[in-house]
Amino acid sequence: MGCGADHPGGMHMKVVAGEQLTMHCQLLVSDYHQGAPGLAHGGIMATAMDESMGVLNRFLGIPAVTVHLSVDFKKPVPVGTTLFIRTHITGVRGRKVFSQGTAHLGAADGPVAIVATALFLQVPLEHFLEAGSPEHVARAIEDRQRGGPSWIAEVNP
Repeated sequence: MGCGADHPGGMHMKVVAGEQLTMHCQLLVSDYHQGAPGLAHGGIMATAMDESMGVLNRFLGIPAVTVHLSVDFKKPVPVGTTLFIRTHITGVRGRKVFSQGTAHLGAADGPVAIVATALFLQVPLEHFLEAGSPEHVARAIEDRQRGGPSWIAEVNP
């Protein structure tokens, strides 16, 4: 949903690296993201913020997982709106990575709809091998070797 570009109901955010430890992206809020009629679902918007802050960890070159996510909704997000999301790393202490993000309605300087902060923890690759479902980890490894996710055939035959 968040980080899979091929997922049919995914966010399909195009992430662009900014200066230093920043990035920005756009998210077109579609019917797939709807909660209440005509409005984006808060949980999906929280996922968008988590994903957009989480991608920052790639700048540091060490895998990281979300430990804490705080999301404040300032304005409703209508379906059909483009969110302009900007995120940045605010600090690193040991294995902890602190990030912040804002989502603006309709334009990069539009009204602020969402403000979020997150704490990520850097982990070794073994974390995923040990904590993840062995079947899914093996499948992900095979997918990477073939160049794409195998679930696409199941969703879009």
